[in-house]
Amino acid sequence: MAAKWIEFLTGSLDDKKAYRQYKARIAALPEPYKTAASAFERYFMYNGGITDGDPGVMITMLNDFADLWERAAADKTPVDEIVGDDPVDFAEAFAAAYAGKRWIDKERTRLTDTIRGLKTEEER
Repeated sequence: MAAKWIEFLTGSLDDKKAYRQYKARIAALPEPYKTAASAFERYFMYNGGITDGDPGVMITMLNDFADLWERAAADKTPVDEIVGDDPVDFAEAFAAAYAGKRWIDKERTRLTDTIRGLKTEEER
């Protein structure tokens, strides 16, 4: 019973455990993969993340991300061969595959609705 209250207040304990396991996987990567993966993770967190849906979506994304870097390290694939010429484009494309709605989507909708509302008022 207490665990349900704790989860209600703090979020899923399973998700927290999965996140800690993900962090351990990234920490275990050899260089330069660890540095690259950590830099992308920081970007993902600052980029807004996912606002719609189950928190498990983020855990799934991060686990797939760790899989990518573990395979790259095992195969000794150069980082630039993975991310290409533009690391931001790579990060955006990777995250977009998992995103439902993002924080910025709410503001995009708000801006569009406001401007459309102005056009309606002007037409009257």
